[in-house]
Amino acid sequence: MRKLVESVATNLYRVEIPLPQSPLKTLNSYVVTGERNLVIDTGFNRPECQAAMTEGLASLGVDLDRTDLFITHMHADHTGLIGMLRRPASRIFCSKTDGDSINAFGTTEAPWQELAKAAGRNGFSSSEMAAGVEKHPGYLYRQTDWIGFSPVQDGDILSYGGYRFQCLATPGHTRGHMCLYEPAVKILLSGDHILGDITPNITAWQEGENSLTDYLASLDKVMALNIDTVLPAHQRAIGDWRARVDEIIRHHHDRLEEVRRILASGVYTGYQIASRMHWSLTYASWEEFPVQQKWFATGEAVAHLEYLAGRGEVSRVRDHGVIRYALQRSEKNTVNIPNL
Repeated sequence: MRKLVESVATNLYRVEIPLPQSPLKTLNSYVVTGERNLVIDTGFNRPECQAAMTEGLASLGVDLDRTDLFITHMHADHTGLIGMLRRPASRIFCSKTDGDSINAFGTTEAPWQELAKAAGRNGFSSSEMAAGVEKHPGYLYRQTDWIGFSPVQDGDILSYGGYRFQCLATPGHTRGHMCLYEPAVKILLSGDHILGDITPNITAWQEGENSLTDYLASLDKVMALNIDTVLPAHQRAIGDWRARVDEIIRHHHDRLEEVRRILASGVYTGYQIASRMHWSLTYASWEEFPVQQKWFATGEAVAHLEYLAGRGEVSRVRDHGVIRYALQRSEKNTVNIPNL
């Protein structure tokens, strides 16, 4: 039986938070104990996550009145319990970009409506657009309180439990993703920037949004650091993390080549490209994919398409509000045609 709480280093603990019905299975919430405590990421806003977090913090003797939070990025499996954990004296650290997004997606419907429209532009049917939001775990299990964040920037220092953590901006997985780096002990708390057995989901929904370029640059940034151990937000600690980063980079180059091969046979939406790509999910066909998995897959396909568009290898073809992609055969990056 796996331990709910595990000691990682002096005054640093991993609390395993279950993520029911998610392929990720669990979240690693890290807790730094001291005169003031720091909780790093929280889990979904659902009872199973709350129960595990409550039990884990109690076993460590954590007093929430003396506890601050650090949020690596905006996704609900990292933010859902902020409202439950915060106290009047708590400081809640996050990048301004993702902090603003957490409040917008948590307290209003407008960003979700815009995301659904973006899915429609990339090939989703109207019924799948609606279901994509209604069944999205980020919608179902988000925290819905407005949060007064303490914004942090690249290079800011947070001192807890005898550590001096450097805030490290690593955009890509989200625009405001941030890691914590402790150079004295050579530890990186990587959030979803570097994961062990799975590849972080890199998505884009808007034309010109080049999240993959940002992500690869953030990997290069981390590769320049002196790190012994990477502590990710999912799965176990990564020892040979440089080899893992190399694997992730190769994965994205393979994905780009796969997209090029698909485009060689025609002009397609991001949804159609995703349906033709290989995914390590146990479904017999694209039609059997749950709509939320289609959502994640299509966002990743678009991220690779936009990367190629940014390099001038791919053109965007607009047709009645729908964006399709074609291998570049002219000097222009965008082509308008009335019909396909």
